[in-house]
Amino acid sequence: MHFLQKIFLYMADVFHQIYIQIVFAVKNRQALIQSDWENDLYKYITGVVQNKGHKMIAIGGMPDHIHLFIGQKPAEALSDLVREIKKSSNAFIREQHFTQYSFDWQAGYGAFSYSKSQIDQVAKYVLNQKEHHQKQDFETEFLKMLSVFEIEIGKKKMFEFFLPD
Repeated sequence: MHFLQKIFLYMADVFHQIYIQIVFAVKNRQALIQSDWENDLYKYITGVVQNKGHKMIAIGGMPDHIHLFIGQKPAEALSDLVREIKKSSNAFIREQHFTQYSFDWQAGYGAFSYSKSQIDQVAKYVLNQKEHHQKQDFETEFLKMLSVFEIEIGKKKMFEFFLPD
C-alpha cells in the first residue's frame, strides 16, 4: 500500500474533543426536583447520556434546574441528545411517581463549550450548584453565562424567569 493511501485510510476515524455544559429548567421554573430523589434522576440521566455514546463528566442542579457537563461525541446533534434526555427523564419521573405534581422540562436549553483545560473548574461548578446558588440566583447565573460567552439574546425566548412581586 502506498504511503498516502495509508494516511487516508487512518483519516476515516473521527478525532474530537468537545466539552459542553447543558443547562435547562423545570417548566415554569417550578422547584419540583426534590433532594430525596434527585440522585436517582441524575443516575438515570447519566445512563441516557452514556447509552448514547457520550461521557457524563458532572451533573448537578437545584430544585428548578439542572446542569450537565458532558464529553460529546460528534456523531449526534446536541439538540437530539437534549431532546432524548428531557423526554426519557420526564417519563422516568412519572413512572417512579417522584412528585405528585405534573412534571415537565421547560422548552429550550443553554449549551456552552469549554476547553480541556477548563474541565476541572466546570465540573466543580456543576457539582456545587447548591452552594453556588446561595450567592446567586438562576436568572443572574444564566444571564451571566450568556454574557461571558457573548451570546446575544435578541428575540430568543428565554426561560420563564419569575421575579418576586
